[in-house]
Amino acid sequence: MSPYPTQLIDRWHSRIEPNPGQGKLYWHVLLNQHPQVRAIASRAQEQLAAFRGLHMTPKQWLHITILIAGSTDEISANEMDAMLTNATHLLSQTPPVTVTLGHILYHPEAIMLAARPIDALEPIREAVQSATRAVIGKDDGVTGDGTSWRPHVTLCYSTVQQPAGPIINALGTELPRCQVTIDSVSLVNQRGAERQWDWDPVGAVHLLGRYGGEDAQT
Repeated sequence: MSPYPTQLIDRWHSRIEPNPGQGKLYWHVLLNQHPQVRAIASRAQEQLAAFRGLHMTPKQWLHITILIAGSTDEISANEMDAMLTNATHLLSQTPPVTVTLGHILYHPEAIMLAARPIDALEPIREAVQSATRAVIGKDDGVTGDGTSWRPHVTLCYSTVQQPAGPIINALGTELPRCQVTIDSVSLVNQRGAERQWDWDPVGAVHLLGRYGGEDAQT
């Protein structure tokens, strides 16, 4: 069986989204400050520009989703602050993490760059999940299959049904690889429909550990 989809579909055809102004909280690694990530995303998006029905991720909001925390209807500003405080404590001894981007993933709803190794970001995911659950008692899980998290950077979303083959042939399965060192994770309020990109970072948590187990200098 081919690991690639035969058809792309409309991601938002029957997807339930927040109303205008209604927010949903995510833990994201924001990547817009890394020029090598913007460059590899630009290269891919330029190769895809000739195809209809692809909604490109803005360079400002290139990201890796770590965890969905929940709706702002259920999470107060004080609880957001508490989640950030908890995550800061939990990640205070965790050193920055380096991942490699370049391998392309295809999904019926999106085209993505894999972040490898796939378990490199697991300490961040575990920390923000613990921080979230300690405050609100739950979370809304990870994107995709909740039993097998595959961290990734979404390049674009599909907005129409169309054959995947021509797109896969045009972009391929590999781009020139780049490495990115991740030293923070952000709590972000995403307001309204997903493709409106009305994002408001609430706060960031920095990975302050040193390699080899030494404490970070403050």
